[in-house]
Amino acid sequence: MTLSSQAFRVAALYRFARLDTFEALRAPLAAFCCARGIKGTLLLAREGVNGTVAGSEAAIAALIGHLESIEGLAGLEIKYSSAAAMPFHRMKVRLKREIVTMGVDNIDPAAGAGTYVAPADWNALISDAGTIVIDTRNAYEVSLGTFKGAVDPATTSFREFPAWVEQHRHELEGRKVAMFCTGGIRCEKATAYVKSLGFEDVFHLKGGILKYLEDVPAEQSLWQGECFVFDERVSVSHGLVEGEAELCRACRHPLAAEDRLSLEYATGVSCPHCFDARSEEDRARYAERQRQVELAQARGGRHIGS
Repeated sequence: MTLSSQAFRVAALYRFARLDTFEALRAPLAAFCCARGIKGTLLLAREGVNGTVAGSEAAIAALIGHLESIEGLAGLEIKYSSAAAMPFHRMKVRLKREIVTMGVDNIDPAAGAGTYVAPADWNALISDAGTIVIDTRNAYEVSLGTFKGAVDPATTSFREFPAWVEQHRHELEGRKVAMFCTGGIRCEKATAYVKSLGFEDVFHLKGGILKYLEDVPAEQSLWQGECFVFDERVSVSHGLVEGEAELCRACRHPLAAEDRLSLEYATGVSCPHCFDARSEEDRARYAERQRQVELAQARGGRHIGS
């Protein structure tokens, strides 16, 4: 099945911009999306908007036009992909302190982010011996795939990234610092933070991994593995086709094919990442939930626990 033949258009979008009245946008935006059958999540904060949504091609086009008509949001950073089935269960518009939570005050990506690098130029930058390449995503995301030679800070949340930089800043001295993330938003904020520490040669991948996988042919790619995405597709690969990864329904960790070969893996019950952290009573509960999910599927429905 080609991307163009799939039923739903998925838009991962963000924009750093000053939104002093962001609270007032919540209800009208939720109503706009729900009226058009759009599902997913949009985050609103004083620093801008961030989210991933899915719907018909016409509905998503209408939403993008609506968002870009709001003062400050013209020029949204958007990555499009497709899905054979609706990848979200509901529509949520949430008010947040930050659209991507770093927990550091006075960081302004709109004014102080690093230099954008287009996907076509990314390979040359990260292949330079004078460049340190940093994956700003969390460890569970990195486990599915990353760029060749990239440093994994092994964070469990983006809040941990500033502390990692402080601990390793001596490794950044005198080098080009190239950062990347899924869609561009985290590395845009990460580069603004690193620049605030006095580093000048700071770069980030424009459009993130998703844009790279869309634009760069597989035979020229330095990407290894699949890219985790925050919806029911779980992962995508080159050309933004849906990947082979699945989620462990017990711990929500993404699982590659080799993870599912483990003796500690049971569908909906356990995986190598959570087996030792769960009790037999936990697994019994998960097994019953999985049984109910399978019964619902057999009846042609969907169990809420899935």
